[in-house]
Amino acid sequence: MNLNYLLLLLLWVSFPLSAQHHSQTVPDSLKNKDYDYLDDRIYHFRKDSSKAAIYLYTYLDKAKHEKNLNELVNAYQNILHQSPDKLRIVYADSMIYTSKKSHDNALIGSAYLSKGMLYYVFKNHHNALDYYILANNYISKTKNQYLIYKVKYQIAQIKYYLGFYDEALSLFKQCLDYYKRRGHEDEIRPYLNSIHSLGACYNRTGNYGLCSQTNTLGLIEGKRLQNQEIDCYFFHSEGINQYFKNNYSLAIQKISRSLSGIAQNEDFANESVGRFYIGKSYMALHLHEKALPYFLQVDATFNKKRYLRTDQREVYELLINYYKNKNDLKKQLYFINQLLKADKLLTSTYSYLIRKIHKEYDTKELITERKYIKEQLSKRKTYDTILLIISTMLLLSLLFLIYRHYSNQKIYQKKYQELMLELQNGNKDKIKKDKPSLLGINIESVANVLKQLEKFERDKKFLEKELTLVKLSAAFNSNTKYLSQIIYHYREKGFVEYINDLKVDYLISLLKTDRKIRNYTNKALAEEAGFTTTQRFVNAFYSRTGMPTSYFIEKIKKTDS
Repeated sequence: MNLNYLLLLLLWVSFPLSAQHHSQTVPDSLKNKDYDYLDDRIYHFRKDSSKAAIYLYTYLDKAKHEKNLNELVNAYQNILHQSPDKLRIVYADSMIYTSKKSHDNALIGSAYLSKGMLYYVFKNHHNALDYYILANNYISKTKNQYLIYKVKYQIAQIKYYLGFYDEALSLFKQCLDYYKRRGHEDEIRPYLNSIHSLGACYNRTGNYGLCSQTNTLGLIEGKRLQNQEIDCYFFHSEGINQYFKNNYSLAIQKISRSLSGIAQNEDFANESVGRFYIGKSYMALHLHEKALPYFLQVDATFNKKRYLRTDQREVYELLINYYKNKNDLKKQLYFINQLLKADKLLTSTYSYLIRKIHKEYDTKELITERKYIKEQLSKRKTYDTILLIISTMLLLSLLFLIYRHYSNQKIYQKKYQELMLELQNGNKDKIKKDKPSLLGINIESVANVLKQLEKFERDKKFLEKELTLVKLSAAFNSNTKYLSQIIYHYREKGFVEYINDLKVDYLISLLKTDRKIRNYTNKALAEEAGFTTTQRFVNAFYSRTGMPTSYFIEKIKKTDS
């Protein structure tokens, strides 16, 4: 039979719907709905599988049609949660089958983890651990921190069950720190679960005060985060804790308060543990007849689910003694046989789990950690080498900058002295009229332009902003070609350099005589001399003097003082 057909058939069998009530065609109203919408409706009807069915089928059909393997795995997982126990493993296998086609380690690992968690719900610890280890083999190859911590949490649960409370405590603390740090809405439940598990570990290690504090924290955080789904588990944990604090009446009250919520979750294991400690509390109060029904319910769960925690083994010793005092040989024999069965189950379960978890998980974790440490040491060595190279380069760069600074200071000092000498001897940039005549231009025209240039300089017209060769030639009633040739011939400069040098010389004169202007910024100095931008002024000043303005002003100030 085709696998997809079988899965669809199982889907419809698993929900209390008639074949006539639903066709396998997706309703038109749902055809264009996205996965988020469908997922929201599935969650809304999570306690009513008949209403959820149409959304589950639509989600599955959409994922198949789009060949979206990630969403197809999610579809099977959604169906799994809504199915009877006997069908859940089928859908878990479908998740694994689909995920393997993706060749995505995270998706495959997640599917194996889901199947392991399903076995854990059934309290089949053998199979749960097998699938956790399979999941870890894939997830450890990824960088998916959420899945990595999800595996840690499930392994911690197995260690708690085995009685390795200190090891479980360490893992639960890591998970708690991770989920608290993340603070993601989807991780509120894992965060609260981690608090609950941490409290349970404190109880088993005898730290009853810290257990109470942790349970109180769980209730406060659940209220703050508006998620009180597991409040019953905090009451359950605190009730057991109160038993160990010898507050037996309070223990009975708190555990009894928790049982209805735990029963709604079909959590037979915690229900059985709760009943065991209610019975123990009644025994401590010498109310043996009240304790008896609770102990018998623990035995009923053992018979039906093959589940018994190590601390619950005592229930059979208590029942054997109870019926021994009643001289009921038949019941004594029955519970002696039950105790032998329990010992056999616990011995086989524990020996398998201890061997498996140490050999296939703990050893691998150590190897992984060793590999990680080696990689970190190798990286550190590489980083140290890189850091040494960078430090050496920075040191050399610093030494070069220091050298260049002092070298520049010497150059600037020399340039300053030359400039001061030049200013004392008269500006070298006076128009050199004794130069040979300029060929190609009328002598009278040249003389006329030179005369206008002298007036232009004397009247400081060069301070005008946006002064161009075109504007100046128009003002001189000349043309740009002749004017540029005359300036170049008699001033030995291009037009731009000629104007810039006039502006800079004007500023130098001001800086020498006006102390106030020495406090101007470069921007203000540029504005004062008619430069269009600060950068043009800075470049022009350096080009004219061979030093920055800051150095020149500093030297002028020192000379005055």
